[in-house]
Amino acid sequence: MSNTSNNSHEKISAPAIRAYLGGSFDPVHNGHLEVALHVYQDLLPIAKQQNRPLHVSLLPNARSPFKTQSTDPKHRLAMLKLAVQDTPIQINELELWQTPPVYTIDTVRALRQQYPHDSLIFIMGMDSARSLDKWKDGLGLTDYVNLWVFNREDSDHINDGISDNATFFEKNIATSQYLATLQSQLPLPLQSHVTDSPIELFTPIARCLVDSLETDGTDLKSAMKGRIYIDTRPITAVSSTQIREQLHILATETNKMPVTDRQIASIAAINDIMSNTHPNSLAKWLNPAVYHYIIAHQLYSAAQFR
Repeated sequence: MSNTSNNSHEKISAPAIRAYLGGSFDPVHNGHLEVALHVYQDLLPIAKQQNRPLHVSLLPNARSPFKTQSTDPKHRLAMLKLAVQDTPIQINELELWQTPPVYTIDTVRALRQQYPHDSLIFIMGMDSARSLDKWKDGLGLTDYVNLWVFNREDSDHINDGISDNATFFEKNIATSQYLATLQSQLPLPLQSHVTDSPIELFTPIARCLVDSLETDGTDLKSAMKGRIYIDTRPITAVSSTQIREQLHILATETNKMPVTDRQIASIAAINDIMSNTHPNSLAKWLNPAVYHYIIAHQLYSAAQFR
């Protein structure tokens, strides 16, 4: 069964839970999958308990509004398909083939219109969440979806100063203080939207939505003020920019070699990632099939590096 879907022809009777992780995925790395799988694993027991379909999707964009260039969408999509193989994570191509720039507010409006009865969650990093007031209508995202926010920058900070022998109460206090600090970093109009439980990301919206539809069935936006869940668990701190830089260095060094040595070096690098035993950072960050694709198509070389 393919993980890829444009979701435009799905026929689902029960209200679904749909979560989306947007980005350029240039290239997709293990950090992206880690975040998506965390959300999937947390929501799966809730979805099963309520007998609701669950879809967690990567949402690649055509090109970020903050970038002037990105790798060809067909390559990014191919790498995404390789990365999600043997996982429950899907790919949604809604933004990928649109003429850039494509703004998140337009995407969540389109998703809400397409799935008026479903619970929609948009996943993002804290670095993005704290700057939503600078996005195009960024403060309006919660009119249409809930937000699941990961703190990618200093996710180990919660453990600073906490001894291994700390009591559950002490650890709980530290977590609460850390969460309060992160909440205070959100734009002021969004701080009151924060909830401490993932289940609140869809239950209140579903209830309000039913009430609204029973009333007049027209004002979807006013019925769905979203909530924000800040996930404080540690996650892999890596960015696609870092990976492109590493690939650029590798490509530059390899291109200086004779052709035969260059081929051997490429094979050796792939084997390092396949075995996952080499300290090379790329081995920790990239799916072996994705890295093989990058090498085969000569992506992120010195000439192509962004």
